[in-house]
Amino acid sequence: MWKQNREYIANLLEFCIKSKSHKDGKLLHARIIRTGLCSQTFLSNRLIDFYSKCDNPKYGLHVFDVMPERDVFSWNSVLSTLCAVNRLQDACLVFDEMPQRNVVSWNNLISAFAKNGDHGKALEMYGSMISEGLVPTHFTLASIFSACGVLLEIDFGRLCHCLAIKVGADQNIFVGNALLSMYAKCKCIGDAIHAFEEMAAPNEVSFTALMGGLKETRRVEEALEVFKLMHKTKACIDAVSLSSILGVCTRREGDDGLQRKMHGKSVHSVSIKLGFHNDFHLVNSLLDMYAKNGDMDSAEIIFQNMSKPSVVSWNIMIAGYGEIYKCEKAMELMGRMVFSGCQPDEVTFINMIAASVKSGNVKVGRQVFDKLVSPSLISWNAMLSGYSQVEKHDEAIMLFREIQFRNVKPDSTTLAIVLASCAEMALLECGKQVHAVTLKANLNSDVYVGSCLITLYSRSGEVDIAKSIFHGLPEVDIVCWNSVIAGFSHNSREKEAFNFFNIMRRRNMCPTQFSYATILSCCAKQSFAFQGRQVHAQILKDGFINDIFVGSALIDMYCKCGNVEGGQEIFDAMPMKNTVIWNEMIHGYAQSGFGGKAVHLYDCMIREGRKPDNITFIAVLTACSHSGLVSEGIRIFESMQIDYKVEPLLDHYTCIIDTLGRAGRLNEAEMLIRRMPCKDDPVIWEVLLSSCRIYSNILVAKRAAEELLSLNPRSSTPYVLLANVYSSMGKWEEVRKVREIMHDNKVGKDAGYSWTERNNELEGSQSYCHDWEVSNCLG
Repeated sequence: MWKQNREYIANLLEFCIKSKSHKDGKLLHARIIRTGLCSQTFLSNRLIDFYSKCDNPKYGLHVFDVMPERDVFSWNSVLSTLCAVNRLQDACLVFDEMPQRNVVSWNNLISAFAKNGDHGKALEMYGSMISEGLVPTHFTLASIFSACGVLLEIDFGRLCHCLAIKVGADQNIFVGNALLSMYAKCKCIGDAIHAFEEMAAPNEVSFTALMGGLKETRRVEEALEVFKLMHKTKACIDAVSLSSILGVCTRREGDDGLQRKMHGKSVHSVSIKLGFHNDFHLVNSLLDMYAKNGDMDSAEIIFQNMSKPSVVSWNIMIAGYGEIYKCEKAMELMGRMVFSGCQPDEVTFINMIAASVKSGNVKVGRQVFDKLVSPSLISWNAMLSGYSQVEKHDEAIMLFREIQFRNVKPDSTTLAIVLASCAEMALLECGKQVHAVTLKANLNSDVYVGSCLITLYSRSGEVDIAKSIFHGLPEVDIVCWNSVIAGFSHNSREKEAFNFFNIMRRRNMCPTQFSYATILSCCAKQSFAFQGRQVHAQILKDGFINDIFVGSALIDMYCKCGNVEGGQEIFDAMPMKNTVIWNEMIHGYAQSGFGGKAVHLYDCMIREGRKPDNITFIAVLTACSHSGLVSEGIRIFESMQIDYKVEPLLDHYTCIIDTLGRAGRLNEAEMLIRRMPCKDDPVIWEVLLSSCRIYSNILVAKRAAEELLSLNPRSSTPYVLLANVYSSMGKWEEVRKVREIMHDNKVGKDAGYSWTERNNELEGSQSYCHDWEVSNCLG
């Protein structure tokens, strides 16, 4: 009778647990106490479980405290209760006091640490469990794979995968999904696909995890194929899986946006067909997809049909208009948001700042920023980034000072942005102060900050300091390597740049487009033809040959090394040619004296609908100047403003003055100079004065020399050039007078340098010219 009564009450308690009937369960608890059954360990265990499941753990813990006898189930029940209410410290104390522990005990604690984000502790507990000889269950392994995915502990995860196969837990759907998710998060997509294929019956979680992994590794078509397979196998397609595939359909830089949008529209149609078009999370995913693809018309239709947009919905729309440079529309939306009663959050303000910056209106962005009563570091960084993007580096530095005055602790992003601004403005002392802040904040070892420090010191000529910073970093990524190599190149230390580039490759660090462009620039500057060809071979091997920046650097290298045909081959082979590529080839022809080919290529560029820029005109006008193509030069120069609305700069004027001067049209050149907005630049007059020697025009030469001396009396250039004019006419007495004036004014002549390549090595020589009668040495 007693036993039947106990089993009857136990069954009733089980029913209360399943139905979460808190009131009935408490009545049963009272009956247990009245009938003297509270000494029954079995019933007490059920009571602890009941109170835990009914969200009243305090009563359950009290039951445990008054139990006369406890078994392993009692301890596990209270341990589970403490874990459920996130009292992990108390749970650890209970765990340590347990007279006997089983797999359930370990699972409770491991799972609790994993769910609360302490994944490292979860892995540590798992190691202790294995060392005690216990065999993990599918619950254990699911938690461990989840922890490995978050921590990117792929090696440890693989070991656990082997153990899962050994104990036969790999076929469990929860373990399989956790394993698949781990490989996807660690971007081991091949292993993730294999894990998916090994699953007997993948569910919607499996498909969603695999699609997410494919999305992160930019394998868009494969992700869409997985979605099609999911639909074909009649797996349950829910709002989460639809949201995941919509994330695949958002355009990224360099992607085919039209193709992505078409896929997104197809998924949109499926969501309507399946009746998920009113799911709030999915609707926001649709908004995000259309906004990121620049289709704000479609986004507006969805947004207008929302009964009550959330702050997330408003933020997506504001960010979307910012992406297409419609700051006014973004501001209008923010006003509507406030009017509708939806309170903007910090993300709203950050999106608004970004929209203003992208539209070129940093002033509006600052006004939005100033409305923040207590901006977080993310907001400060957004505003700093805005100033940096529009090259208002002085404003960025001033804002950083304000950050310090407000005692806001900077992070690596803050310091990297302000260091980049210091580098752009060549403010070495200011940069050193920021460097001190990085040391104080213990962020000097951050690779992002480190690469910016390397750039700062390199651009300021302190290459050795930059090199010591590089060597002092505990870990260096490709950005750091690129920064130090670019620093050597910037300071004309090409041999060291090559050494670092070779060391980088030996350490299995894959060069990027920037790496190759920088090292090719070194080859071009020093005419390292042999090394340039070697780099070209490596570029072909690594698959960067069609990259625009690498292609332009190759063209520049071959042309500067005297191999214009090699540059032409690269140009012809480029599948996509932007203005940079056209400019580089035109400039290559100009440098090599092929003026006719340069002008012809320029005309081809125009016929193909390409719009020339400042650099294009400098290149083609240089070609006209060097090859004596006067009429073509004048035609192109006049078309700058008339046809292409490009305002001539000093370099353009210099080219056309040189063209006129070489053709002997010195008076026209002088008249043009006097009409120029930049006539006070000495370079223009130097070009004119040099041309006077060829045509022995002493009158124009004297006027040009007078202008130069008025601009810079200490320069030796006007004296030397004027002496050249006199010597070309055989007026040696005048040459002597110029030399005497130079001597009396204590003006000295600069040394000249020459470079040659011998046995793939660079050799240099320095010379001074003292023979004023040898005109080739003068100037």
